[in-house]
Amino acid sequence: MDEKVTGKRFLAVTLLNVIITIVEIIGGILSGSLALLSDAFHNLGDSLSIVLGYFAQHIGGHPENRQRTYGYRRAEILSALTNSIFLIVISIFLIIEAIKRLEHPQHINGGIMLTVAVIGLLANFISAALLHAGSEDSLNVKATYLHILSDALSSVAIIIGGIILTFVNIPWLDPALTIGVALYIVYEAWPIITQTIKILMQSSPDLDYDAIEHDLKQIDGVTAVHHVHAWMIDEHRIIFSAHLNCDDLPLSQVERIYSQVEKILHEKYNICHVTIQAEYHRGKDEELFNTPVDEKNVINNDFQNNK
Repeated sequence: MDEKVTGKRFLAVTLLNVIITIVEIIGGILSGSLALLSDAFHNLGDSLSIVLGYFAQHIGGHPENRQRTYGYRRAEILSALTNSIFLIVISIFLIIEAIKRLEHPQHINGGIMLTVAVIGLLANFISAALLHAGSEDSLNVKATYLHILSDALSSVAIIIGGIILTFVNIPWLDPALTIGVALYIVYEAWPIITQTIKILMQSSPDLDYDAIEHDLKQIDGVTAVHHVHAWMIDEHRIIFSAHLNCDDLPLSQVERIYSQVEKILHEKYNICHVTIQAEYHRGKDEELFNTPVDEKNVINNDFQNNK
């Protein structure tokens, strides 16, 4: 588990969000504010996502084994995706309810709305401070951290609305604030969704493959590079495999080439795990990402057999 975000911090943030939820539900009912009620349900969802994020981080820290040779880091990616999708769903729900409220405006007690929002803002700032340490290193913690920040933004918007509604009756202001906050939540959550899907689909990381090919071919004894694959276990760990055409060398010299390849890929391209297959003439004329001919035949034969 990331030492920056301990179980005690997750527990403290969860308890704070439960307290905020209860206070905002009561305040929303008493004031008639949709913004407060929607933020209360948002906080309830945050509490669930924080618990999910904690367990995902705990699972992700387990070592590799026979069943999971790359470990359990994808648990945090799945948690980040789940949390972000949940944010999008909540936002859609808030927008729908706010539109209904625009069509049928209600009187809002600005004083109660303002008081509850200030309490929520203070609690959210404390929660954000507790999670900030790990938000740069983990998509999972970042997704949870964004939950908290979006709540803080909600509280700021509700505070502004509460101040205005205390002195002026503007029926459309409360639902308008709700829509604005919901759109911001979508804006913050969408990049996490796209990045986690990219990782889960094993899309290629952002690497300069032409530069990699050039660097590897500069190693003495390497004549060509082909059949390259690269993917990510999580947002930090890149896996790389390739076939290298080498001179007709003894195995002891090939191992030295492997060491040079691993050093270049790790130090220059931040690749943590490298698998290399050395070849002499086989595949020498293939492109960098071409599938070897024998693999194409296997794929074609499987396709024909399944028809």
